[in-house]
Amino acid sequence: MDVSTSGVRSPVAAAKLADAARAALRAERVRNALVSVTLVDRRAIARMNRTHLGHGGATDVISFSFSRASARDAVIGDVYIAPDVARENAAARGVPVREELLRLVVHGTLHVLGHDHPDGATRERSPMWRKQERIVRRLTRGGARR
Repeated sequence: MDVSTSGVRSPVAAAKLADAARAALRAERVRNALVSVTLVDRRAIARMNRTHLGHGGATDVISFSFSRASARDAVIGDVYIAPDVARENAAARGVPVREELLRLVVHGTLHVLGHDHPDGATRERSPMWRKQERIVRRLTRGGARR
């Protein structure tokens, strides 16, 4: 587990972000994984969003997973998070920014593991989202639900 801040400030320590990714891996019973979490600024994530997903503007989290040759090979993936965007989303949703950053690490890690969710209104009712929120609640010791 590797966490890089790329000079971007975060109210959550790198060790706590790594713990969140490990919690998602544990919840999915994944023991063999190489997942990196990188904090990037708004401009960098907007560029990634355009280049890799064809979407305009900044987003809060983008993840990439790499194909495994066999089921025994390690899960390999990268999670990129923009703390500034996370801060805005946390304020809009009325949740602490620290919780939102942990949520994004879990969310990105679940995507690396192959989970997905629909866009739109049903997103927060999807199985992936429910799993994510269970993990976040454990990490925040029963913190606010969303």
